[in-house]
Amino acid sequence: MTDAKTLYYDAIVIDGLNVSNWDSPAVYTSLRAGGVTAINATVAVWEGFEATMDNIAGWLQRFRQRSDALLQIRAPDDILRAKEEGKAGIFLGFQNANPIGNRLERLALFHALGVRVIQLTYNERNLLGNGCYERYDEGLSHFGLEAIREMNRLGILIDLSHVGDRTTLEAIEHSEQPVAFTHANARAYYDHVRNKTDETLKLLAQKGGVVGANSFALFLRQGYRSTIANYTEAVDDLVQRIGIDHVGIGTDFTQDQPKAFFDWLFAYQGTVYRDKNPLPYPMPQPAGLETPADLPHIAEELDKRGYAPADIRKILGENWLRLFRQVWR
Repeated sequence: MTDAKTLYYDAIVIDGLNVSNWDSPAVYTSLRAGGVTAINATVAVWEGFEATMDNIAGWLQRFRQRSDALLQIRAPDDILRAKEEGKAGIFLGFQNANPIGNRLERLALFHALGVRVIQLTYNERNLLGNGCYERYDEGLSHFGLEAIREMNRLGILIDLSHVGDRTTLEAIEHSEQPVAFTHANARAYYDHVRNKTDETLKLLAQKGGVVGANSFALFLRQGYRSTIANYTEAVDDLVQRIGIDHVGIGTDFTQDQPKAFFDWLFAYQGTVYRDKNPLPYPMPQPAGLETPADLPHIAEELDKRGYAPADIRKILGENWLRLFRQVWR
C-alpha cells in the first residue's frame, strides 16, 4: 500500500472548479488545511461586464491582502511556485461567457486581468451557444465560433461543463486547442443532463482535453447519500472510459454559500426565479469530502482502489498542469 497522505502533500493538487463564498475566511482556511496547490475560482456565472469587473477587482484586493496565503496564477509556472511557497494558487474563471456581451475584444481585456478559463454557456442559451438545460440546442452561433478562435489565440482554456450536447461537440471540433469539462461526470455512469455523453467524453480525450470529476452530489449515483468512496467511483468510471491521462479533480465546491446563492444559480438567466429551487439547503456534500480540507482523502481512496502512485498524481493535478501548459499562453 502507498503512503497516500505523504503522496498527496508532495503532489501538485489542482481543483478544476471551486465556486465557494470568497468572502468567508473559512474557505481560505480549508484550502490551506487541504494543501491545495491551485483552484479555478469562479468570478462570473450570470454577471454582466460591470459586475464581473467588480468581482475581479475584489480578487486583486484579496491577492494583496492575503499575499501570505494566496498567489494569483497566470501561467503554469505560477502553479509550481505556489507549491514551493505553500500558498493556494488562484486562477480566475468564468462559468458563463455573458461578461463579454457582444464585444469579442473584451476577451483580451479579461485575459490581461488573469482570467484563464471561460465556460461558453451556463445551463441556458447565450450569444455563443446553448446550455445543457436549454429547451433546444442548435449548436454554436457565428459569434460563438469567433469567440472560440479568439480564446485559442489568447490562450484561454475553453470549459464546456454546463454546455448543451451539440454545442459541446461543435466546440471540441472547432477548437484548435484541447478543451475541458472542468466539473462533470459521465452520463452513462449517472443519467443526468449535466453529465457528459460518451461521445463528447471520447472526443475531448482524443483531442487532449481533461475532465474534472464532479463531487456535487446531484450528479452522483447515490445523490445526497453520497460518500467520498462514491465520488472516487465516479473518478474511476471516467478513467475507464477515457484513460488515466484525461481525468482530474473538479469538485464544484460551494463552501459557505447562502441559500440565496443557489436560488440565483437556478433562476433563468439569473433573474427569473423559480417557484421552488430544486436543491435542498444546506447543500449536502459527499460524506468525507465536504470542503477542500478533505481532499487528501481522495488519494487514500484511489490508493484503496489500486491506483499506482504516478496515476494518483496525474488525477490530483498533473493532468491539469499538462493541459494548462499546452493551452495557456
